[in-house]
Amino acid sequence: MHFARVLRGAGLPVGPNKVIDALAALQIAGVARREDFYWTLASVFLDRREQFEIFDQAFHIFWRDPRMLERVMALFLPRVEGRTGQEPPPPPARLAEALLPNAKEPERPQAQEEEVEIDAAFTFSEREVLQHADFETMSNAELAQAKRMIAELRLPIPEVPTRRLQADPRGPLIDLRRSLRAAMCYGGDVIPLERRSQADRHPPLVVLCDISGSMSRYSRMFLHFMHAITNDRDRVHTFVFGTRLTNVTRNLRHRDVDVALKSVSDAVADWSGGTRIGVCLKEFNLRWSRRVLGQNAVVLMITDGLDRDPGVGLGAETERLHKSCRRLIWLNPLLRYEGFEPRPAGVRIMLPHVDEFLPAHNIKSLVELGRTLAREPARRRDGPKRARLAA
Repeated sequence: MHFARVLRGAGLPVGPNKVIDALAALQIAGVARREDFYWTLASVFLDRREQFEIFDQAFHIFWRDPRMLERVMALFLPRVEGRTGQEPPPPPARLAEALLPNAKEPERPQAQEEEVEIDAAFTFSEREVLQHADFETMSNAELAQAKRMIAELRLPIPEVPTRRLQADPRGPLIDLRRSLRAAMCYGGDVIPLERRSQADRHPPLVVLCDISGSMSRYSRMFLHFMHAITNDRDRVHTFVFGTRLTNVTRNLRHRDVDVALKSVSDAVADWSGGTRIGVCLKEFNLRWSRRVLGQNAVVLMITDGLDRDPGVGLGAETERLHKSCRRLIWLNPLLRYEGFEPRPAGVRIMLPHVDEFLPAHNIKSLVELGRTLAREPARRRDGPKRARLAA
């Protein structure tokens, strides 16, 4: 039970049901051999491959491996460069917090004096360091600070001309109805010409966020991002999907982020489950595309592309979504890896039908998203290039 608490504090979804299952499995496998004990707990507590490193380090630390315990304690001591070989990477910060909740956080290294300039742009800033940190590796304190920084983000979406006309004293078009109405004030002797021009308005923004198990650590941060942009402008529509599609636009309208996220968690029934991107996109295209994709809408699709059944209409539904909107931008956390290649079948199928393929794993990537939205898109001229990359 205490070991499950450590894993839950480190971010793994370990609840009372898994503890009961682990006890039942241990009665069958036994505790005579450490290796059997290790893999029995791993088979019950782990849901995906990304959780294995945290479980492995937590197991050896909790069950008294002296070397691993020294590595955790080294996080809270000054680091000294030695002549030995390269040491294995230390455990994540949130694992150290789960094991030693009362320990003080290690002080960050101060910038060298010769690097400090008078210009404030070159001085040390903890916020700037936090912008480059991956959401997956942040501690609980850093996650709280990152959420406050995300609440301050704004997405500059440029305005586009619409078919509607508005009154404009310098407009190129003459408003005949307003001109005749103004002439009545002069008895018809003088007819002042009233003018009008096309009205500009920012297009609707539609966000489709993946909340499956492979995206659980990132989707919670993206919900804070979606709450910030939903309350910053009008005509923002937000959807979450895993095995089904859920419209959470009204849930995120509440000003209090805690109340909004609580409402989202009550409305969503497939949190941290499987992924059926093709089925969810089909439902969106049938039920919601005509309602929310009018007037040159911009679509942000946040997913890693790991679909459970990529062959079931995924390419056709993504192509239909691409043709229904003005701009389709795909935010993928897997792009945080430098050697990323579109090997999963879902990624290869979806990639030729998007306008922008961007990373989304830290605050800097969200800032870069704002700069991308501020630029005019290259209107779908690199589709063959992305198709060759996906092939």
